[in-house]
Amino acid sequence: MKKRILITGAAGFLGSHLCDRFIKEGMNVVAMDNLITGDLKNIEHLFKLPQFEFYHHDVSKFIHVPGNVDYILHFASPASPIDYLKIPIQTLKVSSLGTHNVLGLARVKNARVLVASTSEVYGDPHVHPQTEEYWGNVNPVGPRGCYDEAKRFMEALTMAYHDTHNVETRIIRIFNTYGPRMRLNDGRVLPAFIGQALRGEDLTMFGDGSQTRSFCYVDDLVDGIFRLLMSNYHMPVNVGNPSEITIKEFGEEILKLTGAKQKLISLPLPKDDPKQRRPDITKAREILGWEPKVNRAEGLKITFEYFKSLSKDELNKTEHRNLETLNK
Repeated sequence: MKKRILITGAAGFLGSHLCDRFIKEGMNVVAMDNLITGDLKNIEHLFKLPQFEFYHHDVSKFIHVPGNVDYILHFASPASPIDYLKIPIQTLKVSSLGTHNVLGLARVKNARVLVASTSEVYGDPHVHPQTEEYWGNVNPVGPRGCYDEAKRFMEALTMAYHDTHNVETRIIRIFNTYGPRMRLNDGRVLPAFIGQALRGEDLTMFGDGSQTRSFCYVDDLVDGIFRLLMSNYHMPVNVGNPSEITIKEFGEEILKLTGAKQKLISLPLPKDDPKQRRPDITKAREILGWEPKVNRAEGLKITFEYFKSLSKDELNKTEHRNLETLNK
């Protein structure tokens, strides 16, 4: 019989790419999303397939999936500043109550479950690059605490189910990822820069742009997720691209890529914004045999072509990146 996998957050950026990958792997895919930040257009191409089914459901409520479930990928969560600062309580609930429900289902179904954690568990790090052994520097009552601490709790709950109930668990810590199907209005730096360039606006960076990020193309990330799910390793694993770049340098790359004539302008730095972000991927290399293959120039070109294909209405619907939005 074909293996069957449940993917929560399936209509989101990453979730939709995971649906594509596991369909290609020959599995039956059960997609679940409450569409609070996801969009059905990301998975509408799959609805005609007999091996694909969709449940419109909030995982913070009891989850019932009839039949066998072999694997679960828990990717339901707002993942961008604009989203989780707008809906902090839902963000906390999906990584606490939602994770509890997912792990409970995994226990009942005897399924292997992989939960999507984040580099944000490291906060504004004092260790660089970040290894899985670093415990982080997170402000639990700051504006980003609703997301950072939710993911840290998710990891703790996942380990508790592994240790107490012998549930087969995997934990991935995802670093900045980009590619087609990102939302222009999600507040993250890459779609914000490209959206501003396409609309003829100046590109807004926070602070002097000296803070760093490391960008991983979505196909590489999805391959890392697949490898971790199929591995025998239950401790957290960083998956991301260790190629580090400052935000200012990144903005200059976007201006060159898009041919935009605008300039980079500076806004005040939001509270608790991480100043450095780069994964140590030693474990991913040694345990999973994984490392990114798509270089930034190649990935950005593909992503830019995707954003250029959007309608003017979609392009202009975006919320502007500004301090008021990010700090409310």
